[in-house]
Amino acid sequence: MRTAFIDTTTALLDEDPRSALVLADISASQFVPAQRRHPDRVLNVGIREQLMIGVAGGLALTGLRPIVHSYATFVVDRAYEQIKVDLDHQGVGAVLVSIGASYDGSREGRTHQSPGDVALFDSLGAGWTVRVPGHPDEVTPLLRTAASTDDPVYLRLSEQRNAQAHPDADRLRVLRRGSETAPLVVAVGPMLDPTLAATEGQDVTVAYTHTPRPFDTAGLRALVGTDVVLVEPYLAGTSSAIVSRALADVPHRLLALGVGRADLRRYGDPIDHARWHGLDAAGLRRSLDGFLRSARQ
Repeated sequence: MRTAFIDTTTALLDEDPRSALVLADISASQFVPAQRRHPDRVLNVGIREQLMIGVAGGLALTGLRPIVHSYATFVVDRAYEQIKVDLDHQGVGAVLVSIGASYDGSREGRTHQSPGDVALFDSLGAGWTVRVPGHPDEVTPLLRTAASTDDPVYLRLSEQRNAQAHPDADRLRVLRRGSETAPLVVAVGPMLDPTLAATEGQDVTVAYTHTPRPFDTAGLRALVGTDVVLVEPYLAGTSSAIVSRALADVPHRLLALGVGRADLRRYGDPIDHARWHGLDAAGLRRSLDGFLRSARQ
């Protein structure tokens, strides 16, 4: 996904004189050729993530379309105040592109983990579009779409990936159809493949999206039976309030799966963290079996 981002952004800088890129050292070496060609539109502010967002806000006020890039924990968590003031409060947009996701950078410790990033954007209101691609081939069309507007967009890249791309899944796309009253399992971004493996042989409907904001509430209402299971690659329960509001008049049960709130205080690999948070296929199967079993008791 990171390679797709670099290639697409480099092409956008060459094609569109309105595009600009703001970095804080991360991935700077990969953009050296583009910086030589466009020194006025490729800016590396050094290890100053808050300044990176402030510069992006200024560029947007001049009519440019800034793309901002770093690890999620730096571009969102560390610079949240600047996102709130320099972008959101001023009513200007940018494309914030993160790497690292929830725990891709787990070998670097807690400083490189950001499971709460999407929840932070929810606190800013309803204006942000959040894209969570599940495959590298979804990155380019999502980034090009974002760059063509002036809207605030967050593009969350990950080292985790599904086997197959679904570029058209901005709304809920059904990939496995259950019976009329079967539980609906919604998988976001790279959680699709573990979800499909976990639900193999079960009577459930599995729907996928790479665009959790705005959440496809119309599609949700059309697909829901009696139970809804959210499988998100960030903080568990991030979309629970949206789902509950959308189904306020529909009797249902909701199970929200995602990264746990406890700080595990562990390093390990992303595969380890997926297992510890119950987000591997086996862990998802245990949670789903327990949820469905409780409905029959």
